[in-house]
Amino acid sequence: MSLFGQDRSFLHALPAADRRSLLAEGARRVYEPGEVMIRERDTSAYVLALLSGWSVVSVGTERGSRLILALRGAGEVVGDLAAVDRGPRSASVTALGTVEAVAVSGDRFRRFLAARPHATALIMRQLATRLRSADVERRALASETVLQRLAARLVELAERAGRRADGGTVLELPLPQHDLAAAIGATREAVAKALRLLREQDVVRTANRTVVVLDMPVLVLLAQGRARPGGNPADESPPGV
Repeated sequence: MSLFGQDRSFLHALPAADRRSLLAEGARRVYEPGEVMIRERDTSAYVLALLSGWSVVSVGTERGSRLILALRGAGEVVGDLAAVDRGPRSASVTALGTVEAVAVSGDRFRRFLAARPHATALIMRQLATRLRSADVERRALASETVLQRLAARLVELAERAGRRADGGTVLELPLPQHDLAAAIGATREAVAKALRLLREQDVVRTANRTVVVLDMPVLVLLAQGRARPGGNPADESPPGV
């Protein structure tokens, strides 16, 4: 399962001239932390090309909570599905920090794709990657423990948005516990319990909105279901976690 998109984003994969043409089609917008950029079930069709900052893609659940599907950063586009199929928004996109973007109308985005088959191929590849990731996510929710799913998320955040410091890897996208819970389909209480286990075995260190990975090899084993805190391969995770 993955919170991030492809290694090479849509904007960065476009030829420079096409990238400039697309950005010229829209208007610049700045979103403040916590501001909703796109709202689930809305009928708008604009596309946001992200220039800087990080955003969170999420959906609401029947229990009134939310499930975080992805993190999207500079170079990526969000809102493209509704622009392509003209249906309601399938998810909400919220600014994690300050986000700068260019908003392109659905009509202009479709015309841009129609004139550039290679850009259409990039969008189709992006949609296919997200679909495959959703399939993996459903499998993980059905078969993996909270501890295993949390370990996998922390490994991914460390690898994609980590900074080496203080004898470990500091996660540069500091998600609060309720967002970590929403990113693995668990309760905040279950995530707090799993983090406590990881802290007790010196796998991670936590502070206010900060997680530092201290023992990456053990965290990887946990994500693979081959260890539990303490680093014993093939041990099962503690009951309830």
